[in-house]
Amino acid sequence: MTLRHDQPRPIRPVEEREDALADAVTIRRPDAPRHPVVFASPHSGRRYPPDLLEASRLSAQALRRSEDAFVDHLIAAAPDQGMPTISASFPRAYVDVNREPLELDPEMFEDPLPAGANTRSPRVSAGLGTIARIVGHGQPIYRRKLRYREAARRLQTCYRPYHDALRQIIAEVVQRFGVCLLIDCHSMPSGSGITTRQGGRDRQVDIVIGDNYGAACARDLTEAAVRHLAHQGYLVTRNTPYAGGYITRHYGRPQDGIHALQVEINRALYMDEAAIAPHGGFARVARQLVGLGEALGEIVSTGEPLRDAAQ
Repeated sequence: MTLRHDQPRPIRPVEEREDALADAVTIRRPDAPRHPVVFASPHSGRRYPPDLLEASRLSAQALRRSEDAFVDHLIAAAPDQGMPTISASFPRAYVDVNREPLELDPEMFEDPLPAGANTRSPRVSAGLGTIARIVGHGQPIYRRKLRYREAARRLQTCYRPYHDALRQIIAEVVQRFGVCLLIDCHSMPSGSGITTRQGGRDRQVDIVIGDNYGAACARDLTEAAVRHLAHQGYLVTRNTPYAGGYITRHYGRPQDGIHALQVEINRALYMDEAAIAPHGGFARVARQLVGLGEALGEIVSTGEPLRDAAQ
């Protein structure tokens, strides 16, 4: 596994390559760091390894229903504005780095899982553990049971490198600025039925901000994020139904100066979900997402005390 530190690639269709894991993680650093903010995209990878395609009963195109498609491109301009980015090139259907390392469903494997595996989490029950059982609207991925060594290889070649790289880039930002805000970027299907009451009627939510109910990020930053996005015209909710996954919970330590926010974006805002292709709204969302990082970075950089959720 190598880390890539390069310019963003043009948007292109799904990639099926023999060397699909050769560049498992890409970090892009700014030439002139200006904000203590890291943008991350753990679920937008679209290089489908041959071993996944061989074991799957679905096509690569069907597997893409689990992608946070093109989110890595939404954040691609962040380094130009002084903020680093990190993204996974491997697909979420292969291994989900926003889960615990061993959040696994024993029914998917023909041999025993190691001691300490979390086999009873709600995510495992839903078929969405570290190695997912389903994609899309409950479509089973695999034509056969896996052996644990297959999962172990994915953890070694994808999961651990991603988290090693994420820890590295957060540490670099903390070393330079003394503080860090991680913005963990995701997207949600427009048909997910996530609505909120506004103006006497139910409206579809545009963006969900998750801070693990205040445990992962200072209250001032979360509220500033909601205000900033609402000012841009988005309908925003906080923690419902996405309060933040493993990454937000694990890395967000406001007491240590490391804040984490999960941002879930309605895919209809920037892409044609049926065609899995960006549409005319893409540039606006990309510009405003990076603008969110700049605005929050200015707040973090002041050095002023930030309120936590208990204040």
